[in-house]
Amino acid sequence: MRNGLLLVTGLLAVWQALFLFAGAHALSPPIETVLFLGHLLGTAPFWDHLLETGRAFGVALVLSVVLGLGMGLPFGLNKLAAEIAEPVLVSAYAVPKIVLYPIVLLIFGIGLPAKIAFGAIHGVIPVAIFAMAGVRQVSPVLLRTARAMRLSRSDTLRCIVWPAALPEIFSGLRIGFSLTLIGTLLGEMFGSQKGLGFLLMTAIGLQNVPVIMAVTLLLVLFAATLSTALLALDRRLHRG
Repeated sequence: MRNGLLLVTGLLAVWQALFLFAGAHALSPPIETVLFLGHLLGTAPFWDHLLETGRAFGVALVLSVVLGLGMGLPFGLNKLAAEIAEPVLVSAYAVPKIVLYPIVLLIFGIGLPAKIAFGAIHGVIPVAIFAMAGVRQVSPVLLRTARAMRLSRSDTLRCIVWPAALPEIFSGLRIGFSLTLIGTLLGEMFGSQKGLGFLLMTAIGLQNVPVIMAVTLLLVLFAATLSTALLALDRRLHRG
């Protein structure tokens, strides 16, 4: 707790120092940003943008997890499939996803489906890679024990593979969460007429510093809070 307070205090001090250096044309000070964010949260149009982003991100995250686990678990259970799939997934992960956005727009058009698709594209590959790696790291002794006990494939997956691979799988989910959020916001910035990403890009075009800072602060608080909680769970799973 003490370290967290020191970190927050230090970040606020740096923020205030940057404001004094850059001026009001580039930044707004911490207190004014918080007050303006409170004002935005009291307006109905801002909540429309916020809920739009929440819907897109929520659906994209579910798709990232379901599709990622749907690929990673079967690949991890099959040695040959894993050896083929791993370099393909790693190569796909290295591709800048922004180059795929014109294709996403052609397929889904401008709107909610495109944002969901672009968010899922960012998150699905790390979930799949970590799930596959987690399954491949399951001790062969456990698998031989399952065969000796004549467990079915589904029982082996549920009772042996899943608990043993869960720490690595959760690490993938944590990274997938962050990347899905980034992808969803990028989708809103470049191909949407609603959402926090669209609001942020509009504010940048109008050089509306208070809105830029307030929306950025809200996104940072949301991402940092959930990422911290997920990281704590991740560490607990790895210790266990």
